[in-house]
Amino acid sequence: MKKALITGITGQDGSYLAEFLLDKGYEVHGLIRRASTFNTGRIDHLYRDSHDPDARMYLHFGDLSVSAHLTNLLYDIKPDEIYHLGAQSHVRVSFDTPEYTGDITGLGTIRLLEAIRKTGIKARFYQASSSEMFGAAPPPQNEITPFQPRSPYAAAKVYAYYVVRNYRDAYNIFACNGILFNHESPRRGKTFVTRKITTAATRIKLGLQDKLFLGNLDARRDWGYAGDYVKAMWMMMQHDKPDDFVIATGETHSVREFVERVFEKLDLDYRRYVEIDERYFRPTEVDVLLGDASKARKAFGWEPEVTFDKLIDMMIETDLELAEKGKILRDAGY
Repeated sequence: MKKALITGITGQDGSYLAEFLLDKGYEVHGLIRRASTFNTGRIDHLYRDSHDPDARMYLHFGDLSVSAHLTNLLYDIKPDEIYHLGAQSHVRVSFDTPEYTGDITGLGTIRLLEAIRKTGIKARFYQASSSEMFGAAPPPQNEITPFQPRSPYAAAKVYAYYVVRNYRDAYNIFACNGILFNHESPRRGKTFVTRKITTAATRIKLGLQDKLFLGNLDARRDWGYAGDYVKAMWMMMQHDKPDDFVIATGETHSVREFVERVFEKLDLDYRRYVEIDERYFRPTEVDVLLGDASKARKAFGWEPEVTFDKLIDMMIETDLELAEKGKILRDAGY
């Protein structure tokens, strides 16, 4: 039975990846931060008591800022594969917390790579790189497109990207960068624009909310489904040699188009409810991200399965159910 360690297991990608690996027969270990409340809602359906003889998922408290703990964790688990998804991953927030973003998103990666080097384990390593690294580079963007980061988050990801390449060459570590373009799902955090839109629109539909405040509606993104993208992570880790791959749908849509589609599916005119708030504009904007995943298609046959339209349907369905539950509670006086 293969063992996998996932940082960021409680996030959107971590939860889908944990499901995928458990279905593949892996023993899955996840790194989570200790806090006064649990943030395991996305993976609660996967977790079984660690004393259960059939349990194959284990959670470990830790932090990407503590090198010694990461080293000890690798000694104890001895994973075959490490999927490094943990980060401060919100682009707009990175402008408010640039030092923290650099520490966790950038230096967290080198701490893990150093732990692999020091322990001498033969684990394969996956780094969650980001299309935000391309920034102002003209589309379409692929593996040879120069990076032009436009946020502290993107700059930290560029640092992590090159550290992975350096450790691959210097220490012969099987280390991959997955340059993933935007990928969404019903498990996306509600502060990210797609989920913010579907959450607000369904609440507006049921009379629970009046307005939706957004920033730049003209920004264009290449949006895919997170469940498809975690499969790509696993596929590149099974490849015969470590490399760097862009994962994207090859389609681009504006935030405005996303809003229009969502409200239209709910029989609403978005222009009555959406207002622009300059607080949500970034100090430096990324206008267009459009990925070319032809290298991944050729190397290991990855293709996106969920369309843009289907993705929106999935997110609306989930958020409409949540809004309906909220309406029941409100009407009951809670």
